[in-house]
Amino acid sequence: MTREPSYTFLAAAEWDERIAAAEALSSPCMLCPRKCGADRLGGETGYCGAGGARATLDISSIFPHHGEEPPISGERGSGTVFFSHCSLRCCFCQNYQISQENEGEPYTTERFAGRLLDLQEQKVHNINFVTATHYLPWALRGLRLASEKGLRIPVVWNSSGYESVKPLSLLKGIVDIFLPDMKYGSNDAAKRYCNAEDYVEVNRAAVREMFRSVGPLKLDKDGIAYRGLCVRHLVLPQGRAGTGEILKFIAATFDPADITMSLMAQYRPMYKASEFEELCRGITREEYQAVRRECEEAGVNAFFQDQAELDDRFCIDFTKRKNEELK
Repeated sequence: MTREPSYTFLAAAEWDERIAAAEALSSPCMLCPRKCGADRLGGETGYCGAGGARATLDISSIFPHHGEEPPISGERGSGTVFFSHCSLRCCFCQNYQISQENEGEPYTTERFAGRLLDLQEQKVHNINFVTATHYLPWALRGLRLASEKGLRIPVVWNSSGYESVKPLSLLKGIVDIFLPDMKYGSNDAAKRYCNAEDYVEVNRAAVREMFRSVGPLKLDKDGIAYRGLCVRHLVLPQGRAGTGEILKFIAATFDPADITMSLMAQYRPMYKASEFEELCRGITREEYQAVRRECEEAGVNAFFQDQAELDDRFCIDFTKRKNEELK
């Protein structure tokens, strides 16, 4: 049976309502938990660094990505859209060129929709919105236009996990796969590394909302995800990510067998990580294996990375990527 993505069943009136609600949250801006109040529709720049004038959204790169989890990338890649700017702004972000150095260029919603259709023509398994929360109204407009022109592959919402429930609720029946981070198990770490002292409470509420929306991760006969939640967790040196606390939350909130995690070993001391002594190195094999054992003992389904096989493909030079796309 051919599975149509959820957004193809959304009526015109429902699209109108969702987009109007997203726009109402953007001026004054309440799209993310920072609630900075910028008049985004009037062109003001938010905490995230994004504006909003002229109905444009800033995008760094759009291409088939083969470095995601196996059910997301598959054999043909995930059609990733790397949105510029970010509301979390971690000090060690490997995508700092786009999250904090503003790498990218403006796209109209029409151009954006066209690129989504281009990705579908390249036979990617899905459309992967990477850090799109601060462009929610514009992203929805572009997705609607692409859907009206024949887009028929599922949307992945790939985010830092620092999300407010109200904007997330607008994605129910539109996004089929949620791929959030659970970055920190303590607010002390979140405050230190990204100035988000409410990260834990906000993140947990967001993950609960995502699970309510799509449920456990489901794969087709070829092992490709078509619906559900997959939680990412980046292991930090010296246990600074607080993995144990995250696993305790999962065990207390869900049936662990319903949760799929991606335990990432790819941490590199990038961007401003050198300002923090405890983050100035990568993780050791022993650190990763200890966290892996915790994850296995918690009974969650998980994807693990082989540290011996990791290379720099997880760290994209977005200035080079853009130049390659322009050729």
